[in-house]
Amino acid sequence: MTWRTMTTWVLLVAAIASGWMLWRQRAPETAPAKAQFRPDYVLNDLELIALDDHGREAFTLRAPHLTRDPSAKSMDIQTPLFMIPPSPGKAGTPWAVRSATAWVAPKGDEIRLRGQVKADSQDAQGRPVNITTEELNVFPNTKRATSTAKVAMTQPGFILNGRGLDAQLDAKRIVLQSDVKARYERTAR
Repeated sequence: MTWRTMTTWVLLVAAIASGWMLWRQRAPETAPAKAQFRPDYVLNDLELIALDDHGREAFTLRAPHLTRDPSAKSMDIQTPLFMIPPSPGKAGTPWAVRSATAWVAPKGDEIRLRGQVKADSQDAQGRPVNITTEELNVFPNTKRATSTAKVAMTQPGFILNGRGLDAQLDAKRIVLQSDVKARYERTAR
């Protein structure tokens, strides 16, 4: 056997061994991604009135698109408008709450609004109240709203900014949790 033949055999064995080692160390194949759920129904251009456990209106929803997840029994909504009335026997105006998307719990007792959330109503004196944030959780049965995101509350002549919110919607009582800053502005008379 010549030295050239011997070198060829050694290089061939080294190439095979290197290829085999690289093949064994490759990343394991990942399982295909789980397919998204197929909704059991889809509603377009809808108006829906949800009732609470006592048969009273909990909220009214208007939206261009709603899908319902059959396994979780929750709803996903695009660009919704929720009208949340005051509790029976309570005076006041309803809250109009808009957002980019929303998720509604199976029993309708929790609504998670995400993206460009804006809530509008009036205080006891009839002045407009406006809340803006990126996320808001609304509990229509208890007329309560919470958030952990940055929040701005605006009334004529008054702007309040902070982080975190706990609101009693019936009482129009809004508490910002931290980093609160207030700014007063003159209003036209």
